[in-house]
Amino acid sequence: MDAKTARKYRSSRSLPSAAKPPRVYRTRPDPFVAVWPAVAERLSAEPRLSAKTLFDWLVTEHPGEFAASHRRTFERRVRQWQATVGPGRVVMFRQIHAAGDLASSDFTSMNRLGITLQGEPFDHLAYHFVLTYSNWESITVCASESFEALADGFQNAVWELG
Repeated sequence: MDAKTARKYRSSRSLPSAAKPPRVYRTRPDPFVAVWPAVAERLSAEPRLSAKTLFDWLVTEHPGEFAASHRRTFERRVRQWQATVGPGRVVMFRQIHAAGDLASSDFTSMNRLGITLQGEPFDHLAYHFVLTYSNWESITVCASESFEALADGFQNAVWELG
């Protein structure tokens, strides 16, 4: 990198990637304006149709009007329709856990339980560690959500685990 460029980046108040606003205008006319209502109608009737299948249908319905170079533009247009107008997608996170592969940990405020020691409220957090495959758990009482409490809770869990 040139020293002048480095000085420009250093004196700038933003990242180089944010210096130029993203382009939101079209650089050429949309070739699918005339046929898009028919495409949208087919997509509404069967949202699972792929963009490639629809493009092949368009090429046969309108011979000579669309070139192979238009396919990528059409795929982007279909993807945009699916994201904004199309039906919502079912999201599923697979819950497959392998032994010894994954653990989870978190801090939890225990103040709502109303625990008292000698009549005084005991405000505290609990560091909870769990192995996701076996659901083996370890809990350590701590005073704050700090790195020291995290390290202490994790160390206690590993010692308990053996």
